[in-house]
Amino acid sequence: MNHAQLATYPAFARRHKVHISWNHITLYVGFLLLTLVFIMPVVWLVLTSLKLNSEYGTYPTMLFPAVPQWTNYPQALIDRPFFKLAWDTTQIAVPSAILTVLSSSLAGFAFARMNAPGKSVLFVLVLSMLLVPRMVTTIPDFMLFAKLRLTNTYWPWILWGISGSSFNIFLFRQFFSAVPKDLEDAAEVDGCNRLRIFWQIFLPVSGPVVATALIFHFQWVWGDWFTPNILLSSDNTTLSVGLGTLYLDPKGNTLYTLYMAALVGYLLPMLIIFLIGQKYIVQGIVTTGLKG
Repeated sequence: MNHAQLATYPAFARRHKVHISWNHITLYVGFLLLTLVFIMPVVWLVLTSLKLNSEYGTYPTMLFPAVPQWTNYPQALIDRPFFKLAWDTTQIAVPSAILTVLSSSLAGFAFARMNAPGKSVLFVLVLSMLLVPRMVTTIPDFMLFAKLRLTNTYWPWILWGISGSSFNIFLFRQFFSAVPKDLEDAAEVDGCNRLRIFWQIFLPVSGPVVATALIFHFQWVWGDWFTPNILLSSDNTTLSVGLGTLYLDPKGNTLYTLYMAALVGYLLPMLIIFLIGQKYIVQGIVTTGLKG
């Protein structure tokens, strides 16, 4: 490096440092703005749940309540059958998620580690089901369950769990394809059959994918409004459907602030589950992309 270059080097370093700093600042500001956009509906929901019903819908809009009404939460969650509906929904979501993970992991193992004629075609058919909207299969499902006299029961979710999920089958297939074959060969030398290899080797190492599939399926069942509204009666429905009728006054008008308080309680379990399992979700999604 000559004298002219040495003379200009500190200035270049300073300009380069400032350039990097401004890039970082711009990036952080962009992330901050996106975060505000995403959390503003939740902030508005929480603040509205602390208002009087007469303060809802006023013009100009009041963002903050004049006096926080903390009694809205006991009235919304305790005075009405919120927890009964939450328990009924849990009774559907948990068994359905567990059965879906078991059946999907078995199918994913078969697609990844076993050879059979037409396996690739079958896997393409399974993936094609991801493109079929839920609305298309709703009427055939309802007619089938009505003939089997399974409407207004939780059996449809059990049967759906046993049949597996196309998305979860894809996740497990991708993960199991990346497991080293040496583990499978060593187990076969020890005399393990396919089912034992799956249960004792492949399933234990697929913890992130299992957690991802469990969380996604639980949140799908918890947040589903359309399916229980079709298959279940109002006395046997889930929380997502029941919230629409619980918070009405004797004249049929919606008690919006109580409804917002109930929505906070409705969202809280899903938020807690996601915050606890976000590490496993990221690991599960990353590891399933190791091998096509």
